[in-house]
This record gives sequence, C-alpha cells and structure tokens, in this order.
Amino acid sequence: MGSLRKVGNGNFDYSFKILLIGDSGVGKSSILLSFISNCVHDLSPTIGVDFKIKLLSVGGKRLKLTIWDTAGQERFGTVISSYYRVYDVTRRETFINLSNTWAKEVELYSTNQDCIKILVGNKVDKDKERAVSREEGIALAQEHKSLFLECSAKTRENVEQCFKDLVLKILEVPNLLENGSAVVKRQTMKQKQGHNSSRGGGGCCLN
Repeated sequence: MGSLRKVGNGNFDYSFKILLIGDSGVGKSSILLSFISNCVHDLSPTIGVDFKIKLLSVGGKRLKLTIWDTAGQERFGTVISSYYRVYDVTRRETFINLSNTWAKEVELYSTNQDCIKILVGNKVDKDKERAVSREEGIALAQEHKSLFLECSAKTRENVEQCFKDLVLKILEVPNLLENGSAVVKRQTMKQKQGHNSSRGGGGCCLN
C-alpha cells in the first residue's frame, strides 16, 4: 500500500471531495481534526457544514482532499468522490441509523454512482462500553459494498489508515480519476486567465 505524506506546495494531480456522514455526536469532526492536524480536541457538535483541505502524496500522485463535515442532518447533491460513514461503537442507534437513514440518503442524493464508501466505527478506545461488535460492522460494510475500519479519534488509532484506504480505492476508479483531474484542469485554466489579466494581456478597441 502507498504511503501518505504532506505535499509541500499547492500543486496537485487530482482533487477529490470526501463527505463525512452519520449521526450527530459520533465523532466526525474529531476524526477530521485528528487527521488534518495530528492532534485531538474535545469538540462541540458541528453546526451546519464545515470543510477542511488536506494535501497528500499517495503512490507518487499529489492529491488535494476537500473533506466536508456535516452536522448530521444535511442532504448533499454535489459531486462527491467518496462517503465516509461514521458510527459510534458505544451507541447502537448510530449504527442502526446507517442503514435506516444514511444509506438511503446516499442512494437518493448521490450524483456519482462510482463513489467509494467506507464504514467507520469510532470510539474503540471505549471497548468496555461497546454496543456494536466488529463482526456486525464488517457484515454491514459487505452488505453495502463498503470498505470497513474501526478507529479512535481520541487515541488516533487507525484514523490515518481510514483515509489511506479510502484514497487508494479512489485511485483505482477511472471515472473518479477523470473527474478529479478535470477539477485540476479547470483551476489551472482560471489561474492562467487571472495571470494574463494581471499582465494586461489581450486588448480591445472601442469604436
């Protein structure tokens, strides 16, 4: 498997969008912050939608990840490369809601049939309070054709591995690579146009 490391500059080969979904309070924001900043904080519930950007190098490819963190109730209609479904292993209702609510939301509102999905059970550091077994998580992931991992935002166990597995799977899907590359090309064109405008390139005549 490829390694993840931070890209030193703003240039990248592909741009992918990742959406974190799941019930409020399962730790989506904590997982994201742990991945982005390599630190752990106690966070208040997200209000509305927030996003973070991470630049990485995976398997020789430079990637820009725009990771959207939802409050647990937003619908989504934008083109997403992958869905990161999170539940709390100590709260069984958050696991049940993945099938009863979130899987249906993805099916109904997703605009990309090739998107990659990963099912993530958070808070494994509270193993004595566990209400959902690992075997149940694996079974649900197989049912929905998703990747699966358990992690802990608090201890950072498997947090990076979750995103690593997700990104490597995205890189295996030609349609997602094409979409990710198209975003980069559009941004490059805008930058060139802005650069030419700043230099006074081109001209016009008024009659």
